[in-house]
Amino acid sequence: MKVVALATAALLLTAACTPGSDNPGDAASAPSTIKTDAAQLGDVTLTVWDQEVRGGQAAQMAELNKQFQAKYPNIKLKRVSRSFDDLKTTLRLALSGNDAPDVVQANNGRSDMGEFVKAGQLVPLDKWSDAYGWKDRYPETVLQYSRYSADGKTFGQGDLFGLPQVGEVVGIYFNKTKLGALGVEPPKTWAEFEDALGKAKAAGQLPMQFGNLDKWPAIHVFGTVQGRFVPADQITTLAFGRPGSSWKTPENLEAAQAAVSWVDKGYFNQGFNGQGYDPAWQDFAKGNGVFLIAGTWLQADLAKALGDKVGFMLPPGASAEEKPVVTGGTGLPFAITNKAKNPDAAAAYINFITSADAMKVLTSTGNLPIADTSAQQAPPGLAGDIFSAFGTAVSKEGLVPYLDYATPTMYDTIGAALQDLLAKKATPQQFVDKLEADYSKFTGS
Repeated sequence: MKVVALATAALLLTAACTPGSDNPGDAASAPSTIKTDAAQLGDVTLTVWDQEVRGGQAAQMAELNKQFQAKYPNIKLKRVSRSFDDLKTTLRLALSGNDAPDVVQANNGRSDMGEFVKAGQLVPLDKWSDAYGWKDRYPETVLQYSRYSADGKTFGQGDLFGLPQVGEVVGIYFNKTKLGALGVEPPKTWAEFEDALGKAKAAGQLPMQFGNLDKWPAIHVFGTVQGRFVPADQITTLAFGRPGSSWKTPENLEAAQAAVSWVDKGYFNQGFNGQGYDPAWQDFAKGNGVFLIAGTWLQADLAKALGDKVGFMLPPGASAEEKPVVTGGTGLPFAITNKAKNPDAAAAYINFITSADAMKVLTSTGNLPIADTSAQQAPPGLAGDIFSAFGTAVSKEGLVPYLDYATPTMYDTIGAALQDLLAKKATPQQFVDKLEADYSKFTGS
C-alpha cells in the first residue's frame, strides 16, 4: 500500500542519548569548495559508525555499503556497527579523540547532536545539501530537526548537521493468534485496549512484554500513555524544552497514575526493570505476550519471527475517529565529524545511502523509508500495517517528539524517574516534580 507524501508533514525525531562536552569548541565549518564526483576523489578510507545492528536494519546497511563500494571502488568503507546503547556510551569520547570516525549516526536531540555542535565536532552539511538537492527530497519539516545554531543552543533553526534514512513511530504490536484465542478484535479505542489487557491477564496470558533495564524503553511506554491524557501541543512544548508549559499539570499526573496502574494490575512481566529491551522483544517474538509497545524499527525482526501472527497499530484514542497522538519521527541521522579526512567522500556516502534507490532497498529489507515514502510499495502483512500507521500519523499531524529531547540532561532524568515510578519507589507527584525541576531549570520557566 502507498502512504501519503511527507512534504506537508510535521515530523519529529528520535530520542536523544549521550551528553556531550560542556565546553564549546571552535565551530566546525564545511570546505569553501566541495566536490560531488566521488569517483574522482582518489583513494579514500571512510570510517563509519552506525547502530544498524538488528535484522532489517543490518541488512539494508550491508546491501547499501556493498553497492556503494561497487560503484566507488576508490572509497573503502570501514564500518563499525554498535548497538544503540553502545554507540550512546562511546560516541562522545570518540568525537573528542584524534582518531574519530568520519561518518556517524548521532542522535539529534540536545544532549547529543546539540552538544556535539556546541563543541565544534560536527560539520554543517548545507553546502552538500544544496549540491545534492537534499532539500528537494526532504521537506524542511524533516530537515529542521537536524538543524542547530552554531552554539548548539537553538534546536530547529540554523545549519543542517545530519540526514536520516528512516521514519519511525512508537506503536503497539499485537499477537493476532493470542487475541483471537481471547475472543478479542484488535482494539480501536483506548478503553478496548485496556479491556484487552485485562482479559489477557484474567486468562493467564502475559498482557504486555516490557524490558526497562536500559531505562529508555519506559520513555516510549509512558509517552504512549501520556498521549491519552495530555494535549499534543503540551507534549510538544515539553519535549522540545520550550518555555510556556509545565510538567506539574493534572493531566501529566493522571498519565503517571495510569502508568502505575498497569503495574498494580500485573499487565507487565515480572522483573521488567531488570530485563533488557532486546530480551523483552525477543521474548515477544517467541510468542510470549499479547502486546508490545515498541517502535517500527522492530518490523523486520518481528515479521521474520511471527509472520502473519503479528500486527501493528497506533495507540488508539477515546474514539476510533480521534486524531492520533503518537511518539515518532525519524531514525538517527548520519553526520560528518570535524575529523573527517575527506568530507566530500563522507557527504557522497551519506547521499548514496539516502538516495531514491536507497529508499527502495530500505523498503525491501523491512524498513520504513523517510524520503520518497509515497513512492514505495509496502509488502503485505506487518509492513503494510506499519506503512499505513505511519501514513495516518503523518497525514493527521499526530506525531509528537520523544520526551527526552527536552533538555541536555532529560534523558538521564526521565529514565531514572520512570524506573522509580514504575518500581513504586516514587509517587506520581514526585515523578512530575522531578521532571519539572529539570525542565524549568533549562527553560527558565
